[in-house]
Amino acid sequence: MLEKEVKILNSLGIHARPASMIVKLASKFDSHIELEKDNVRVNAKSIMGVLMLASEEGDKIKIIANGKDEEEAVKALVELIEKRKFDEE
Repeated sequence: MLEKEVKILNSLGIHARPASMIVKLASKFDSHIELEKDNVRVNAKSIMGVLMLASEEGDKIKIIANGKDEEEAVKALVELIEKRKFDEE
């Protein structure tokens, strides 16, 4: 199992479009992937789950991946969230 904490950097947080980007990216991997914020853990492949986190700019979320491609999955999600900022800025 691999875990990595990331900070939400885009100004609008995780609204519908970024949530769909997370789900689409997470679904490409075989690993079980979850996101956790404030002790609430959700399936990263569920748009309803990702939206339930109500993550805003500055919030920290934890990516938890477990499976054969966990390292690649966490790396790709970190890239999307922290480096690309969901391609919004």
